[in-house]
Amino acid sequence: MKNFALIGAAGYIAPRHMQAIKATGNKLLAALDPNDSVGIIDSHFPDADFFTEFERFDRHVDMRRRARNGGQIDYVSICSPNYLHDSHMRFALRSGASAICEKPLVLNPWNIDGLSEIERETGRKINTILQLRLHPAIIALRDRVRGEQGGHKHEVDLTYVTSRGHWYLQSWKGDTKKSGGIATNIGVHFFDMLHYIFGTLQINTVHLSSDTKAAGYLEYENARVRWFLSVDIEDVPAAQRESGQRTYRSITVDGEEIEFSGGFTDLHNRSYEEILAGRGFSLEENRTAIETVAAIRTGKVVSFANDGHPFLNKK
Repeated sequence: MKNFALIGAAGYIAPRHMQAIKATGNKLLAALDPNDSVGIIDSHFPDADFFTEFERFDRHVDMRRRARNGGQIDYVSICSPNYLHDSHMRFALRSGASAICEKPLVLNPWNIDGLSEIERETGRKINTILQLRLHPAIIALRDRVRGEQGGHKHEVDLTYVTSRGHWYLQSWKGDTKKSGGIATNIGVHFFDMLHYIFGTLQINTVHLSSDTKAAGYLEYENARVRWFLSVDIEDVPAAQRESGQRTYRSITVDGEEIEFSGGFTDLHNRSYEEILAGRGFSLEENRTAIETVAAIRTGKVVSFANDGHPFLNKK
């Protein structure tokens, strides 16, 4: 049984990590969040110590490290706001623990280099939650693409609309310096998935960039991809919106819909199983996706033609 600490216990994704820690037979000993609305902990680890101040949490983890009585923290799970991931991973490794970090790993590619250095210095490891790589439908598609001959480029459309209320832009998620912007905050795992399936990224063009939506064109070794991401309810197609649907997701390959809505519920559990078995996704496996979203965030918006996503024609 491994001992865990959790940073970001009040966030949306934190319960999945608590569940995964429990499902893999491990124990959460301490959790941190400046927000004290963390009653969900009682459903999983009612005896866990909880802190709202980082300094007290730091002291607690350090005291456990020094006690050497079997209560040391083995892993720190990180569910904090995106811009804090880098610092919290550094804290984990300096505390003698390995890290399990939610996506995006970092906001900028050069942060990966600094983290690699700390891995070497401490002998600890950073793992990332890239759960789409573990989804059976995605694995099957990747195997199919890898088995093809002749370097065929597939035509791919990626559409993801996950509508958010007015609170979104008032939170850290609406601050590009903290979240990395729309492409990073809601899209980085899709860009990682595209790289995982279709290989090396060759072209990255931005067609739309705003606080609530972004779109562009990506060309990979084995695919041409038109993509569109949004948190604006108006971008949910009318038929779905009229039926009360607030989210719309579609990925087509050569006009064929790739269905992977099912099978999501246990992917964090699977991720933890792989990490604990020494098969977690490493820093370098994150690099292409982080480079992709960083280039989208800083890139110049250009006009589009046939490479523009169909939703752009509705604007």
